Amino acid sequence: MIRLDHRASTPLVAQIVDAIRTRIVSGIWLDGMKLPSIRKLAQDSGVSPLTVSNAYNRLVAEGFLQARRASGYFVTHEPNPVSGQIEASSPQPSVDSLWLLQRAYEGDARLIQAGCGWLPEACLYGSGVRHALNSLGRRPEMQGLGYGNPYGHDGLREQIALSLARQGIACQRSGIVLTHGASQALELSIRCLTRPGDTILVEDPGYCNLFPALHAMGLNLCGVPRLKDGPCPERFAKLARDKRPKAFVINTRLHNPTGTSCSAPVLHKLLRIAEAHDIMLIEDDIFGDLAPETSPTLAYLGQLDHVIRISSFSKTISPGLRVGYVAASTAIAREILKLKMASSLTSTSISEAIVHHCLADGRYRLHLARLREKLAHLQEKALRRFAKTGLEPFCKPEGGMFLWMRFAQERDVLQLTRDAARANFLLAPGGYFSPEGAPSPWLRFNTTQCDRPEIFAFLNQWKAANRGTQRIDPALSLPS
Repeated sequence: MIRLDHRASTPLVAQIVDAIRTRIVSGIWLDGMKLPSIRKLAQDSGVSPLTVSNAYNRLVAEGFLQARRASGYFVTHEPNPVSGQIEASSPQPSVDSLWLLQRAYEGDARLIQAGCGWLPEACLYGSGVRHALNSLGRRPEMQGLGYGNPYGHDGLREQIALSLARQGIACQRSGIVLTHGASQALELSIRCLTRPGDTILVEDPGYCNLFPALHAMGLNLCGVPRLKDGPCPERFAKLARDKRPKAFVINTRLHNPTGTSCSAPVLHKLLRIAEAHDIMLIEDDIFGDLAPETSPTLAYLGQLDHVIRISSFSKTISPGLRVGYVAASTAIAREILKLKMASSLTSTSISEAIVHHCLADGRYRLHLARLREKLAHLQEKALRRFAKTGLEPFCKPEGGMFLWMRFAQERDVLQLTRDAARANFLLAPGGYFSPEGAPSPWLRFNTTQCDRPEIFAFLNQWKAANRGTQRIDPALSLPS
């Protein structure tokens, strides 16, 4: 008998799939066992035959069931290894940063991605993208079907140069190279500055997806503690003397994962140290458009002498377009261009044309203003809810989507993450953001995903269950 909760937020099809999959993985239902007919299970569970049919078909696609003509559905012994469902359904999933990254991008509708690093579609500039597609599609001279300029779309580079000028950053168009998102911009900039065996500095905590990429380049990583007003200047100075690093990658505004922004005094100190030791500061300002326009940046205070500026339009327009850029001195931009052409020839002209259309449309600035206002409201709401669960913030960010939280009393956040995964909540524990994988009591939350009462009900139940030896039952974690 499969018991369904008709009042739960989890769809009935997903409930049936989860119940059957769990019985198979745990060995309760063995290979070759025949399942109830679609009509029988529908009658017993109080759902339509179509609901059961959809659930059975999904399990067939995942490799858990086999459909036999005129005979019914049977348990199959070897689930499809590419389905991505076995690990998530196991009693104790193996949780690490690679698992988190894979699960985050699987697009499983059942997951509540409380710790993810992007905005939901409702916060993106979908109307602008649709308008751009309609407009560009009507032009008889439709461009973007060829390889395009290796530097990238001329009009978009001009828009970026104008935007930088409004921020007080002087950059010629020849210093701007468009890339496949900020990830490629980071990789190309680092490859331009380093050789295998060199040392590079990163923030601790910092952007976790960057760390394996740097190791793959044969680089040595050293972490600089991230404080509430930016990276620790004293630690940076010591590492600059002792390790002689080639570069330091920094989130100046709305840092991932803490949500903090650098103060002007800290940025001035970092610039002086970098100049004294000939270290290039790579300013990853991917969240800058979500910050107040008055927030200081390295590229504004130091211009592009010892600074390479990186950003993208993934967080505010669409991550699917994969359009980012590097702004640097003309000489460095030329070297980055050579590496870009060696790896990908050019970037995506059609995507760049869409972004250019969005930026040239005056409504984009209104979109950003409304987005900042919405994120500020969600942040206030989330902080009030977290306070009731006993979670405390590292700081109150000046905007953006991230909150860096910890329990007032020490808790096992990795166990929390495992328990949450079994209940279809995807959390982001602090240890994932350490360049050395050091244990951490912190958790990154995305405020756009925290407008869900289920998250806070789960956290409260987990906290209560873990005061003693009681373990939380994932099946009970979702309120009706």
